Amino acid sequence: MTAKTEAMSMKERQDRRFINRETQTAARYLRRLRELPGAPEGIEPFYRTLGRIYADMEHVESEGRKVIGTYCVMTPPELVYAAGAMPVKLCSGDYTAFSVGDDIVPRDACPLVKAVAGFKQTGLMPVYEDCSMMVVPITCDCKKKIAGMLSDKCDIMTLHVPTSRDDEDIEEFIRQLYVLMEKLESVIGSRITYESLSEAFRRVGYAQYELSEFIRLKKKTPYLIRGSHAMAIMNSASYMPADVWGRALHKVNESLKKSIAENKTVTAKRLPRILLTGSPIVFPNIKIPLLVEESGGIVAGDETCMGERGMWDPAVITDNSFDGMMYALANRALRPCPCPTFADNTQRIYRLKQLVKENQIQGVIYHVLRGCLVYDFEYKRIEDELGRIGVPVIRLESDYNEEDIEQLRIRIEAFIELIKLKQPAEKASFQRRSFLK
Repeated sequence: MTAKTEAMSMKERQDRRFINRETQTAARYLRRLRELPGAPEGIEPFYRTLGRIYADMEHVESEGRKVIGTYCVMTPPELVYAAGAMPVKLCSGDYTAFSVGDDIVPRDACPLVKAVAGFKQTGLMPVYEDCSMMVVPITCDCKKKIAGMLSDKCDIMTLHVPTSRDDEDIEEFIRQLYVLMEKLESVIGSRITYESLSEAFRRVGYAQYELSEFIRLKKKTPYLIRGSHAMAIMNSASYMPADVWGRALHKVNESLKKSIAENKTVTAKRLPRILLTGSPIVFPNIKIPLLVEESGGIVAGDETCMGERGMWDPAVITDNSFDGMMYALANRALRPCPCPTFADNTQRIYRLKQLVKENQIQGVIYHVLRGCLVYDFEYKRIEDELGRIGVPVIRLESDYNEEDIEQLRIRIEAFIELIKLKQPAEKASFQRRSFLK
């Protein structure tokens, strides 16, 4: 055997090990989701999508369109659809790619960057290879390095996210969106017109309407759906056309309404209601929501950018011109966004308190990916603010690996037991207040 043949054989063996580890991990987490009781009717298309991308390692189903990869919810999907392409989110929680990237980038880099480095190094993830262009909003220093890292892979466009949301910042972001529009037109080979952008608004708006209905139903008590199942639905939106995802979600919504009519619930017990916030939780790295619900709690709220936040705020058009639609996209991307990249994030505190009230939250898990400083920086303030309204908060730091699962399980179980101990006291306090009235 020649040295060249031997090297090729070694590369093939390494590739096969990567694929085997990747597909086995994804399949195992899909199996855990399926084994978790209470999944609604109609959830299978979302499982199939995650399985196709991660367990079967197939190409994204783009309806024959070019694929544009994005790394943040601040990239307006409407522009990509209007150009005749399909957007996919590339923020993966892949353990195997993370372990490859761990040997490439600095130790203290966040797991997302390590996973991106791992995918680039191996070149084995079809959804990454599908992309004709990638858009990277610069929300932290690590995102800058992602843009540089991927620059030899395909066309890269960076969006510089301002640190505040005043009118001048909105105007600057609009100028960047026009540059993005020109770049998309060049890469895809088609013009973005008033008609195509209007149709893209309609397409994305339909998915957002179904999501708003889903969130309304998810708030019901007793529980109609587990948070882990809801997060699988939200993660699958990264790899499905918006209208296809919306139609699939419509079927889930109908099944939840049917459950109400038939008085069916996920569990007869009153489980502690947990809100997840902090760093994004991305498939297959969904160990924390699964541990919460395997430990006797329920994920009743999700404020992460790969969850409900990513599609929650529809663009509001007050001027029906083309410029008016572009303004609506910039406004939606920045003004309601509670991302910690902004200098003043009072808005995020308000949003968390709103979610606590609307979802009857009894405890908050603040998830921090190791090395994700922008989220970690805000933990203390959020703990103090929620503590003032009597809501306990726990900080869980994790990585894209399974080595910390038992440690996380112990802390989550203890947190849920703490909430259970508080429940009788809170109930008695409420009864005393009612009696005094």
